[in-house]
Amino acid sequence: MSGLPPQPSEDAFEPKPALRNATTIGLQAGIVGAFVSAVQNALGSHSRGAAGFLTRSGGTIGTFAAMGAAFAFTESAVANQRETNDALNGIAGGCAAGFLAGLRTRSIPVALGSCVVIGAAMGTFDYAGEIAGRSKEEKEEKRKKFFKSVPQSVHHASE
Repeated sequence: MSGLPPQPSEDAFEPKPALRNATTIGLQAGIVGAFVSAVQNALGSHSRGAAGFLTRSGGTIGTFAAMGAAFAFTESAVANQRETNDALNGIAGGCAAGFLAGLRTRSIPVALGSCVVIGAAMGTFDYAGEIAGRSKEEKEEKRKKFFKSVPQSVHHASE
């Protein structure tokens, strides 16, 4: 009963802001979609000129943005509900994004297949990151080895 608030452990779950993540990732994915749309417009043969960026291949921008937002929101919501950070969150987010990609083709079998493929890819990516992840102590030790410390003689002279 020292009156101090309890200190969270290193492995304590911190809730993720689902809407903020969805907005941020959705906007970033929309920017990538705009780039892809511009490339599609530049490489395609049509008579619409630069306006084709939005009129002809502009749906790509919305699809990319929707997939990014769906992934980020689903991953955060699942993590918050389960109160864990693991590969299953990435699987759920990848499945949501893949399902949206499949719906663009207006085919439920393609949507389900995309859900499985992208979910598996994201789950594998997240799981591999967990395996290769390092503890905070290992990261701090590597950081100290990489960055040089201030020599003592210089440090005392500046005081």
